[in-house]
Amino acid sequence: MEIRASTVLPAVRQDIELHTADGLTLVGELALPPEGKPVATLVCLHPLPTAEGMMDSHVLRKAANRLPALAGVAVLRFNTRGTESARGRSEGAFEEGEGERFDVAAALEYTEFHDLPNPWLLGWSFGTELALKWGHDPLVQGAILLSPPLRRATDEDLDAWAAFGRPLVALVPEHDDFLRPQEARERFSRVPQAEVVAVDNAKHLWVGEPYVRIVLNEIVERVNPAAHPLPTDV
Repeated sequence: MEIRASTVLPAVRQDIELHTADGLTLVGELALPPEGKPVATLVCLHPLPTAEGMMDSHVLRKAANRLPALAGVAVLRFNTRGTESARGRSEGAFEEGEGERFDVAAALEYTEFHDLPNPWLLGWSFGTELALKWGHDPLVQGAILLSPPLRRATDEDLDAWAAFGRPLVALVPEHDDFLRPQEARERFSRVPQAEVVAVDNAKHLWVGEPYVRIVLNEIVERVNPAAHPLPTDV
């Protein structure tokens, strides 16, 4: 069977709640490999909620639908404060990426409490800003950024990640609406360990199965190289 956009592969899926230090309850889902323990964990940080971003934004949903089975990776998705999806609405209200620091911390605390191994941050658009600003936690193994706009995240945030020292991979669409590959290389040059991967013909929203496959393969190459490249049939 060819893996298509709508393919949902086996996983152990659990509705979860995260509890922030400032008293909010956030809704989410954890998808675990159908057999055995995960080798790594993706903590997904979704696009801008005021532009319909949420835990079900398609690349994150497809990561949860495929990677537990294909790569032995746990995928934790959640709605940041004030964000709603089919899973429900998280408490609170959108705070422009500032109060969301507590949301990132709550997700990482969940991975630690539940013994989820080797957490990597997977941010998309607004989620990349959260990763860069608030992801400097000793638990974090690295971060993968999809379509980083580098608007809320400043040069000071990049310098902080440089000092943090963990891997940083930015997947930048050729035709991105906010930050294209050449400027991305210039901006991320402040982070010696950063890798900018330009994706030809892609756009900010990664629409189209070929681009989803590129993204998921780039993710797996970093978090579980033994599972790379991903199969296209099951």
